[in-house]
Amino acid sequence: MKAHLAAMHLSGAVLLLTFLVPPAWALDAYGAAPAHDPSADVPPFMIFLAVAFWCVSYHVAVQIPSGLLGTWLGRNRGAGVMYACVLVVAGVLTAALSWGVLETERLAGILPVWADLMARGSLGMASYVWLSRRLT
Repeated sequence: MKAHLAAMHLSGAVLLLTFLVPPAWALDAYGAAPAHDPSADVPPFMIFLAVAFWCVSYHVAVQIPSGLLGTWLGRNRGAGVMYACVLVVAGVLTAALSWGVLETERLAGILPVWADLMARGSLGMASYVWLSRRLT
């Protein structure tokens, strides 16, 4: 269990590092938010708080469960199979999270968010699989 706990922390740190490059929606929103306009709907610092909230939410709702379930499903197999299991679980959970948060029925509205989160999450999940295999 200590291996999974360490892997969770490592994958969260890697995910946080990927958010040093902000998502496209955050850059668009930040450019549209005037810095010194008190009548603005959203102050610019709230956009960065939203990015941090996305990071934490994704880590708790997707990365940790998919790491635990995917490594369990891929146990006694190679690292590639284990990583594929983790990515399948993460893809399904990311789609459910994106669909639930965006509340849209059109795939075109969900796909860019899903792809961005999966690209960021796949790096963290690779570190999760690597460390959990290394420590067990």
